[in-house]
Amino acid sequence: MVRKGSITVFTALILSLVVSLLCSGIESVRMAAARTQILNGLDIGLYSLFGQYDKSLLKDYDLFAVDASGSGEELDLAGIYDNLESYMKPILAQNSQKLSIENGGIAGYRLLTDEEGEVFYQQIVRYMKETLGSRGVQLLLQKMRQRQKKTEEAEKAGSEAENGNALAVYDSEMSEAAEKSQAALEEKRAQEQQSQSEEFTDGGSSEEAGFGGTELVPVTVQNPIPVIQRIRWMSLLDLVLPPDRSRSDKKIQKNELVSGRELEQGLPMSDEVKRDSSLISQVLYQQYLMDKLGNYRSPGKGGLEYQIEYILGGYGSDEENLKSIARKLLLVREGVNAVCLAADSVRRAQAEALAIAIASGFLIPPAAGIIEGALILCWAFGESILDVRTLFAGGKVPLVKDSSQWQLSLENLPALLEIADGTGANEEEGLEYEDYLQVFLLAAKKDRKVWRGMDMLELSMRSADGWEGFRLDTCLTALEASVDVRANKRKSFTVTRQYCYT
Repeated sequence: MVRKGSITVFTALILSLVVSLLCSGIESVRMAAARTQILNGLDIGLYSLFGQYDKSLLKDYDLFAVDASGSGEELDLAGIYDNLESYMKPILAQNSQKLSIENGGIAGYRLLTDEEGEVFYQQIVRYMKETLGSRGVQLLLQKMRQRQKKTEEAEKAGSEAENGNALAVYDSEMSEAAEKSQAALEEKRAQEQQSQSEEFTDGGSSEEAGFGGTELVPVTVQNPIPVIQRIRWMSLLDLVLPPDRSRSDKKIQKNELVSGRELEQGLPMSDEVKRDSSLISQVLYQQYLMDKLGNYRSPGKGGLEYQIEYILGGYGSDEENLKSIARKLLLVREGVNAVCLAADSVRRAQAEALAIAIASGFLIPPAAGIIEGALILCWAFGESILDVRTLFAGGKVPLVKDSSQWQLSLENLPALLEIADGTGANEEEGLEYEDYLQVFLLAAKKDRKVWRGMDMLELSMRSADGWEGFRLDTCLTALEASVDVRANKRKSFTVTRQYCYT
């Protein structure tokens, strides 16, 4: 039996609305799925792109960056975007969405040297924080603060001692004494000649008168000051560097470095780089430099061997940078040793006694105080030469010495050159050469440390085979991309995503 069915107009209208709603829902889901697929495609493309980080840069210097030069020496953004698209297309081809890229481009990017090196600086600081941990960071900061305070006080004392013109005043007094002595001598000779002339007229002899040609000659006293004055004019590196160790004569062209040439610049991104000038960050950054770059005691590779010395000195040759550090070390040690001498009653009494003897010998007793000041400065200088020599030889020197740690006696001060042929006394406790470098780095301006640090890192990378054209300003660390994708030949989606190494 066949039953006939019927449908009302109202039911037909309801069904049409339901079917239309279902179709709209299905289409909405398809578009949402398409958009999600596009976003996933762009994310995976960015992840894959930044997964091509420079492995040598990461291995040697723990820095994440993509070489965006395309094996050349210039930024190749077109190649970067093409690489990004090549990773997106397989993702967009999945399922049956029929997704196709219409347009796309790079909306912003950041290079390792951007923001005056702040990108480079902050990536290093983050790495060091993760490596040391909060406890290690605090211990490192506390140690560096203590060393910095003591060293700055010593350097200030050394500068005051040098600027006090003790040797200049001494030279002036001695010159004046010599002139008076010469005048007295000439006057005495004139009197003798007149007496001889008178006695000759009377038929007598000068010897019978008791003069016998006697001259006014200063009493002989071993004065070490002229010896030290001559030594101060000698080459400082010849005085303080171990004779059995060669020194680098390498030079570089500063206009070819990161700090000296015109750099590639990134495009601003939505998130700005905020400056970090905290003391903790600077301590972490300089610890990184000490770990990764070379110095006199542990030469680095690349254009210069004394890389930490370059960061502090900024000269284009290893010799000039080493000389600047030697001067700084000598100034610090001279300040410390002068203070130690002033506080040592025994050695101060020795200097005072010798000063009185010298003043009496040159017939200028009032100048004993001036001569004593010059002796103290010369004695501190001689001791400091031995200290700096010890540091360059790899030994330790206490920041502040006691009487038992003093090396140079006042009697041996004129023989400083012979004594300096050795390496000096090496104490079990004290600061090493690298410790002083860290203190000097902490006192240096942040921008200098950042720019010169990038200089040395780039040069070190260029020393490897195949990396001769490496440039830090073509190293990509962040990118923001925007892509227009058509879905099912109906609707276009514009998506923007960014990725950066954090």
